[in-house]
Amino acid sequence: MKKIIKTADAPLPIGPYNQAVLKGNTLYASGQIAIDPKTNELISGDIKAETKQVMENLAAVLHAADMDFSQVVKCSIFISDMNDFSEINQVYGSYFNDETAPARETVQVSVLPKNVNVEISLIAIA
Repeated sequence: MKKIIKTADAPLPIGPYNQAVLKGNTLYASGQIAIDPKTNELISGDIKAETKQVMENLAAVLHAADMDFSQVVKCSIFISDMNDFSEINQVYGSYFNDETAPARETVQVSVLPKNVNVEISLIAIA
């Protein structure tokens, strides 16, 4: 049986999906974008600030499932401009260490929800 994970500390879904689904000991977290859950405002204009908000939103979802970044096994990063890769990677990397960093891909896409510059999803195992 699957368990739906919801938290007010991350943005509410903007469509027919949940923030995350826990099945057994595996958490599947939906992609997060740079919406500040306190204000419901989009963080934009600075790719590092956007990425930090995305990672904080993912941290909140992990916390709601009693998990943390050390349990993340896979991330998918979608970006609108590959030229932002280095700055995104710098912020993203600060949430992991070499011993527990997950597998990952980074893909440039033409458009993301709300025209953001970065979206990240993850899978974690308890």
